[in-house]
Amino acid sequence: MKPILGTCYYPEHWPASQWDEDARQMAELGLKVIRIGEFAWSRYEPEPGRFTWAWLDQAIETLAKHGLQVVLCTPTATPPRWMVDRHPDMLARDEQGNERKFGSRRHYCFSHIAYREESVRIARLMAERYAKHPAIVGWQIDNEYSCHDTVRSYSDSACTAFRVWLAAKYHKIDALNTAWGNVFWSMEYDEFAQIELPNLTVTEPCPTHLLDFYRFSSDQVVSYNKLQAEAIRAYTDVPLIHNYMGRTVDFDHYKVGADLEIASWDSYPLGFLVDRSGADSAWQQRFERQGDPDFQAFHHDLYRAVGNGRWWVMEQQPGPVNWAPNNPAPLPGMVRLWTWEAIAHQAEAVCYFRWRQAPFAQEQMHAGLLRPDSQPAAVYPEVAETAREIQQFDDIQPAQADVAIVFDYESCWAWEAQPQGEDFDGFGLAFDLYRSLRRLGVSIDILKPESSLDGYKLVLIPGLLAWPEVLLAQLSSFSGSVLIGPRTGSKTANFQIPAQLPPNISSLDCTVQYVETFPITSPRPLTDGGAVRTWLESVQTTETVLETTVDGQPVLISRGNLRYLAGWPDQEAAQRIFQRLLDDAEIAYSLMPEGVRRRATGSHEFTFNYNATSVEVDGEVMAPAAVRWRALD
Repeated sequence: MKPILGTCYYPEHWPASQWDEDARQMAELGLKVIRIGEFAWSRYEPEPGRFTWAWLDQAIETLAKHGLQVVLCTPTATPPRWMVDRHPDMLARDEQGNERKFGSRRHYCFSHIAYREESVRIARLMAERYAKHPAIVGWQIDNEYSCHDTVRSYSDSACTAFRVWLAAKYHKIDALNTAWGNVFWSMEYDEFAQIELPNLTVTEPCPTHLLDFYRFSSDQVVSYNKLQAEAIRAYTDVPLIHNYMGRTVDFDHYKVGADLEIASWDSYPLGFLVDRSGADSAWQQRFERQGDPDFQAFHHDLYRAVGNGRWWVMEQQPGPVNWAPNNPAPLPGMVRLWTWEAIAHQAEAVCYFRWRQAPFAQEQMHAGLLRPDSQPAAVYPEVAETAREIQQFDDIQPAQADVAIVFDYESCWAWEAQPQGEDFDGFGLAFDLYRSLRRLGVSIDILKPESSLDGYKLVLIPGLLAWPEVLLAQLSSFSGSVLIGPRTGSKTANFQIPAQLPPNISSLDCTVQYVETFPITSPRPLTDGGAVRTWLESVQTTETVLETTVDGQPVLISRGNLRYLAGWPDQEAAQRIFQRLLDDAEIAYSLMPEGVRRRATGSHEFTFNYNATSVEVDGEVMAPAAVRWRALD
């Protein structure tokens, strides 16, 4: 596979006289693919039914003339003002019931029927006009679902649609009352029309009510995306794409991805370090200009799973962004490192956001490959170097890792609905375990709960709400090692404690009697060193106990190839536990220097130094922000 580089371009922001020079320079830089159009609805259709396609025709032709390929986007993330005037109730409402007004972007409710129809209409019209253009190699549908907390709407449209969704799921109101446990606090309903959205209640709503609302909200995203996908696919078979974001779990990306060919995500390592990585202040300071050493990698592996093997970085940070609490510049070399790391995780394309920094509006402080005066930005030579390296590089062969982590979006919603402790977070648990494995130089795949386990030597299943039958069936015949928990199998699909009690797996004599949670500042020490933090289950078992707290509580339980982890381990404990598991599974590993990470493909092994200082790795010194690779035999 030969990966390609690209950029995000906004011809509507610049005079048409500038487009040809931009395209020439893009091609000269070594870029191959250009994304356009995701925010341009007011320029496509300035008035209802009046279209001005000529400028877009010219922009596509100009890019194509210079050998550039195009990803064309539907503009549904930014409905124009006349759309809101036509459908004033299309705006979403926040959890407090406040209308989310026109004046920025993503100002629509996924449940609004008329806006869904408008979205299909513009997607169909664009496909009719451009689907056969040879320069178009992909279609991006909408832009960054969920950005600005826009999945869960509390509008009248959402309430009406939620009732319809519930009726289709439960059929009879008595079934819903039983599933939700509505006998508690006299919450029983007589008909679906009585059910409201789970906001503005006196105290916490029923957790199953919440979970079903989160499921419904996710399904609205899935069905909305599918409508546009079907409209475009009627005219073309080029890949359909959506660009997801980092640490965004409020809709099921796997289900959205099932209707697309390629998953992509928007990688902003420096902004994410502060507001999404969960890192403490010392870690943030150490990697202020480099980004978290594991956050990007986790999402690379996640979106490879979402895309069933095909994935891109649609927006790669090239300089300071505009939206984080503070916005440092990347350390020299880091944009190259981020690009190569994505490629090492099998990215087909890495596109930089954006081509030229805009001198106006909300994102004018967001750097691009060019400055606002069209001169090359500081990162420009770095991108040129990376493009040259890619052209000279041997094809990279994909490979399945030895280790996999099962990650589930619905479980994240469940633990949001009932965290039990303020520091418990489903994404955070999976990411923490992933990080600990990466520190041992191990490559990891991320799996859907229903994915095949064939070929893996070690599989982790942390924090899984309820056991899917397909996964239980696979475990019964799986010969590799399995680490289950914590919190896996602790509920039924209806968010009730199972009769057998967690972890609710018959092949392991292990019963969670109760759970205690505690501040992250008050960990429970383990006998062999390290501690569990946030979450600890009191477990009754007759199985072999491999790890205990200092007061004798079982933490790691073993039977055959199964292990159960009854707490959330800190870094020291996790490292020891994983070394034991990797040894048992006969998987090679090597403790990496802090801030150094490794990724193996089928043809190469890559090493990345996220540090701002030189580090010795395998007897050789790696410079700050350095990338090293070697061909595998």
